[in-house]
Amino acid sequence: MARKYKKKISDKEIARRNVKKKKTENNFISNLKMLCIVGAAFILAGFAALQLYLSSQPPIKNLEQFKPNIVTKFYSSDGEVIKTFTAYTFTKIELKDVPEELKEAIIATEDKNFYRHSGYDILGLVRSTIQNVLAGRVVQGASTITQQLARILFLSNEKTFTRKIKELVIAARIEKTISKDQILEMYLNNVYLGSGAYGVAGAAKIYFNKHIKDCTLPELALIAGLPQAPSVYSPYNNLDLAVKRRNQVLTRMYKMRYITKDEYEKAKKAKVVLNDMPQFYTTNKAPYFCDYIMDELEKLGFEETEIIHGGYKVITTIDSKAQDAANEAVIRDLRNWGLSKDANQAAVFSFDPTSGKILVYVGGKDYTKSQYDRVTQAVRPPGSAFKPFVYASALEKGLSPNDFIDDMPVTIGDWSPRNYGNKYRGRIPVYSALMVSSNVCAARVIQAVGIRSVIQIARVLGIETPIEYDYTIALGSNGVKLYEFTRAYGAFANGGYVVQPYGIERVETSRGKVVYKAPKTKITHQLSLRTAAEMTAMLKTVITNGTGAAANIGKPAAGKTGTTDDNKDAYFVGYTPNIVTGVWVGSDDNTVMNKSIQGGTVPAIIWKDVMKIATAPYGKLDFNYPNVVLQPFKLNPDDVKIIKQGEEIEENEEAQAEEDGDSKAERKLLNPRDVINNVKSTLVPNATTPAVQQNLPQPTPQSVKTIPAQVQPVQIPAPSPLPMAVPESLR
Repeated sequence: MARKYKKKISDKEIARRNVKKKKTENNFISNLKMLCIVGAAFILAGFAALQLYLSSQPPIKNLEQFKPNIVTKFYSSDGEVIKTFTAYTFTKIELKDVPEELKEAIIATEDKNFYRHSGYDILGLVRSTIQNVLAGRVVQGASTITQQLARILFLSNEKTFTRKIKELVIAARIEKTISKDQILEMYLNNVYLGSGAYGVAGAAKIYFNKHIKDCTLPELALIAGLPQAPSVYSPYNNLDLAVKRRNQVLTRMYKMRYITKDEYEKAKKAKVVLNDMPQFYTTNKAPYFCDYIMDELEKLGFEETEIIHGGYKVITTIDSKAQDAANEAVIRDLRNWGLSKDANQAAVFSFDPTSGKILVYVGGKDYTKSQYDRVTQAVRPPGSAFKPFVYASALEKGLSPNDFIDDMPVTIGDWSPRNYGNKYRGRIPVYSALMVSSNVCAARVIQAVGIRSVIQIARVLGIETPIEYDYTIALGSNGVKLYEFTRAYGAFANGGYVVQPYGIERVETSRGKVVYKAPKTKITHQLSLRTAAEMTAMLKTVITNGTGAAANIGKPAAGKTGTTDDNKDAYFVGYTPNIVTGVWVGSDDNTVMNKSIQGGTVPAIIWKDVMKIATAPYGKLDFNYPNVVLQPFKLNPDDVKIIKQGEEIEENEEAQAEEDGDSKAERKLLNPRDVINNVKSTLVPNATTPAVQQNLPQPTPQSVKTIPAQVQPVQIPAPSPLPMAVPESLR
């Protein structure tokens, strides 16, 4: 009975609890509904009050005569203005001269209710607010054309509630001041449309080299799609995205019955034919560098339109004097050597190897004809300029600059590299092999240390471009980017430390508030101090006595020439203790240049013209490295041989082998995976041969038979404080 009674009590309790729970839930739902109703009432009341306030705003005086002021500027490190953005660049175009299709495309895309609202779209604002709240982020904008004009003329692009309110107020005042057609006309003249284009007339000229009245429907639709994200949708930056955006505009035009179905289908299939020589109207003394800075600012979180119209002062690292010298040298030196075609190009990149500051940046000879940046975008083979990474790999494993190596023909698998002019010098020191840019010696070194070791050195020093696992990389067969390649040379100048270059020092608002300041640059130690010092000693001889004599600036400097076998590319990369500069010369269409164009000619001359100005503030400062003595060596003219391809190579190799006391069978190739301990036994057939005074060959490979006066050993002064990037413990 007790158990039965207990069960009945439990059932009643459960029923009572269920009723109570149901009442609680009903109360919660009722309260939630009431809260939503009250909240909605407050929101509607707020919007009503806002609309009442906006409708009471006075007109803007003299708006019709308004001409926007200069806004954001880029400055060099020495205070020179290198780029000025203006919000009013082109000659004013009247609305009657704007094609009807373009006006319809802009309205369909940016503000379909343009002719029906009072400068702001309350319903659109409510709709976008709800969408953004539900998404938890901004997924839909609500700026009318009038609001966008208000922002362009009077405000910045900062994403704040205060700025949005100001935008609404100014838009309301604009609507009270001028007509809808005047608003649309002013918007079409001032909106930024990417690639340096301000206004629709400028966009038509830059993208299609046409007057706006001559543009086709698909071209007008492409222009109309740009205001939302000018940089993203610029056809010069991403043609596929530009076409996708254009088709979205066409779809909206079709849905709003501005165009017929046939016009819509035909326009969607139209091919984009861009102007191959876009014109730019902004003042810009370092255009390729400024594009690089724009990319960096966007990575920091600044939007393109915000940068342009934000009134910022962007202080960069560029050296205006050296930049001017580079601009002039590229044009002058290319012309002097007959490289006057549009396809003939050059690029220059300089940076400080201790701080990482970018000092010179030239991506081509004429920015108005080509925006293609050959510093960070072009991938071109460096030829012999890659050899220092091969020798650095060997030095890291114990090879000495004074060890001897055979400058004689060699075959590695199916590969038989040849020296320039088929000239060979017999047994010479390693440093001399680099100085005269011997191909066969570089091949012997990479054979001994292994391909993987060379690739690893290139990687850790900053070359990120894919590198083929192939012996031919020793002679620079693999393409590189000038930016990465020059950065890698910086380790030779900076005690083995790799420094990440940067271009922005700080960003200030129009009121002087610093909103960004460059952090300490990234530095990593990748080469031993000994290797950096030995490489520098070896590369000094390239300029003083080797293939890079045309780059001699009369002060301590080191560097390396590079020329591809087909004469399509020529490099000179060199450095002083304070500045590293890389120069590339070639043709965009990959055609063969004049055979006289080599790394030791035009690139070396451009390098010299730039470095004479860039290094002027530092005097004749030498490298702060321990002493490195290159043992004197005398090259007998009779040892220089011209060996043609064929059996004669084998005969000469056999004769050389007999002279060394080795049989041809014993002089087999070293397996690339063998340890570096075998390097000296392979590269140095007679390591005990004493070094003798060397008559160093003259600068060009063609003159190896000429014997100049004897020279003293190449030495580095006693150590003084190492570059600041080197830790205190290693000084």
